[in-house]
Amino acid sequence: MNPVESVKMAVTTLLANKLRSSLTMLGIIIGNASVIAMIGIGEGAQKYIAGELESLGPNVLFVVPGNRETQRITFDLPKTLVLADAEAIANQVPSVMGVAPEVNSRAVVTYRNKNTDISVIGTTPSFLMVRDFETRLGRFITQIDTNRSNQVAVLGSDLAARLFTTSSPIGQQIRLKNAAYQVVGVLESKGAGFGTDYDDAAFVPITTMANRIVGRTSPYGIPLTYLVASAKNTESVAAAEFQLRNLLRLRHKLNGEDDFTISSQKDALETVGKVTGALTIMLGAIASISLFVGGIGIMNIMLVSVTERTQEIGLRKAIGATQQDILVQFIIEAVILSAAGGLLGTALGVGGILVVGALSPLEGGISPVAIAMAVGVSGGIGLFFGVIPARRAAQLDPIVALRSA
Repeated sequence: MNPVESVKMAVTTLLANKLRSSLTMLGIIIGNASVIAMIGIGEGAQKYIAGELESLGPNVLFVVPGNRETQRITFDLPKTLVLADAEAIANQVPSVMGVAPEVNSRAVVTYRNKNTDISVIGTTPSFLMVRDFETRLGRFITQIDTNRSNQVAVLGSDLAARLFTTSSPIGQQIRLKNAAYQVVGVLESKGAGFGTDYDDAAFVPITTMANRIVGRTSPYGIPLTYLVASAKNTESVAAAEFQLRNLLRLRHKLNGEDDFTISSQKDALETVGKVTGALTIMLGAIASISLFVGGIGIMNIMLVSVTERTQEIGLRKAIGATQQDILVQFIIEAVILSAAGGLLGTALGVGGILVVGALSPLEGGISPVAIAMAVGVSGGIGLFFGVIPARRAAQLDPIVALRSA
């Protein structure tokens, strides 16, 4: 039998039962759309998180008090990292371009009749360069502010907009811990990092933070929440990490394991990539179950079709159609159903990714490989699950088929 004629006959048969064909394809449509959408959204989440990490600053190293074992068993990290360590790194590590120490706390900020709970970050003038931040209005903390423990504050973009809806914040007075602070600057929007939303935070000199907000709680100096060191370039990150580790071990007089943890941006990106990649695979695997269910639906409908078309099969065999002709005919119908469902599901999945990308900060990733695999798998499912009803139709005895009809 001519393959073109087989395809035409299969299409005619399927169009004669539009509702049943549509319902049969529904499982494949949902399965394909789910797989493509889940993989695309997973890739978008991975790109978004990677972009957020990269925006924290180029070639950076994060140094946190306590080793990884300590961090696993307690949230109250030891005060093993102090401001003097940051100053020593800046002065003695040749591969480091700058160091930005941070002391983080929470406090209620008040301006007139408005008050809100925010993150307060004590840091130094090098914060802007190391973390790749920019001021939108006014200025940032200066070395004079740090030396004199001046009560000045720089606001994140969201905090400034919330407190000063109509007026300029520069020169205004806000209150932190029942003390007045003059607003000297507003930062450009940056987003969150290390669990802190920098757009909804106030920045003060690190000495002011230690003396007036959190207090000095370490006999060795001002204890840090963490510090960030910026290497001179990408090639010197490994050297900077090695030199920084050796200096801190020497300063802390360590013979055993470290009492601090160093993480590079590359480490963070690799960790994020592994986690989001695993989640994407898991979501794709869960979504692909619906493809299997859709294949079973195709097999069920095709078995029903064989029963309904017993007389047609008997007539065709009686006038010379071979078992192979009947087998091919039913397999073509199953493949058309699954392939058409795959294409419609692909369009639906791509549309879902575009909608998510438009309504959220995630940059939806449309993967040609995922689309090709989904359509190929759906076509393969139609072929696989169409074989059983096709063989059943092909093996019908023409006399028995005509008599039973």
